Amino acid sequence: MDTHGSHPVGGIDYPRTLQEFDEWFASEEACLGYLETLRWPNGFVCPKCHSIKAWHMRSGNFRCVHCQHDASVIAGTIFQGTRKPLKLWFQAIWYVTSQKFGGSALGLKRILGLSSYQTAWSWLHKMRRAMVRPQREPLCGNVEVDETFIGGKDKGGKRGRGAGKKSIVVIALEILDPIGYGRVRMQRIPDASGDSLIPFVCNTVASGSTVTTDSWKGYNELKQLGYIHNKINISDSGDPAHVHMPGVHRIASLLKRWLLGTHHGAVRPKHLDYYLDEYSFRFNRRKSSARGLLFYRLLSQAVCIAPVPYHDIINK
Repeated sequence: MDTHGSHPVGGIDYPRTLQEFDEWFASEEACLGYLETLRWPNGFVCPKCHSIKAWHMRSGNFRCVHCQHDASVIAGTIFQGTRKPLKLWFQAIWYVTSQKFGGSALGLKRILGLSSYQTAWSWLHKMRRAMVRPQREPLCGNVEVDETFIGGKDKGGKRGRGAGKKSIVVIALEILDPIGYGRVRMQRIPDASGDSLIPFVCNTVASGSTVTTDSWKGYNELKQLGYIHNKINISDSGDPAHVHMPGVHRIASLLKRWLLGTHHGAVRPKHLDYYLDEYSFRFNRRKSSARGLLFYRLLSQAVCIAPVPYHDIINK
């Protein structure tokens, strides 16, 4: 496989169709070779001493010439310790990325013939962790920020002190000029106080950007932190919030519809961030016409994400 920097090419860097997928990944050796190229596009680098010289062992591992460390292609990735064939993992990732609205654990279990629902559920969560690209660029330009309530049977919620049985999710969305939306970021927060909202904005939006919010006091410090704060007093305007900030409210509506439609609303609060990451991954790549490119992007990020045991996943 050739590498083309940030512009991978279909049919060369990733399979374009299911038929090509089956041809490319007919064996475990082919899957390992593909992961090797994604993890070390410029050749092997020892994860222990960073030497670039190694012997390729019959087992498929690499032995560093300098420190004698044995390195596996899948060690230190979401595939570490797996007892299932890599080909099955590849099929799972192809299935998840080829579905417009994603897949459920039950659907994945049926498609792959997995004997355990637990396996399908944990695989999906590992994939969702890989959907967050390490060192991703912050949002910039004009950005709308607001909160929404997810889940629970309570109506409404107490904005400043919690939301009862509901989860508070803060959303940041790039607004393009003259029309359209850019990237989105979302995160579950314990409350809508400044202690929760300000760190989210600082970690998500580049300094100097224009941040549009309502007049909630939790956002008051934004101007002091180097942002151009466009504060809208919704109650004084006479118009509902979705008129002044249509972007984040549209995202909130689509997110809730996706959680109910694809996952039937069966999302526990402590796992909600995983689902927010998946929705953001899909939304931010919504203009991609090649499903195979999403497969490539997710696998590329999967080899950069440290492994997480099942116990840690279920306990967040």
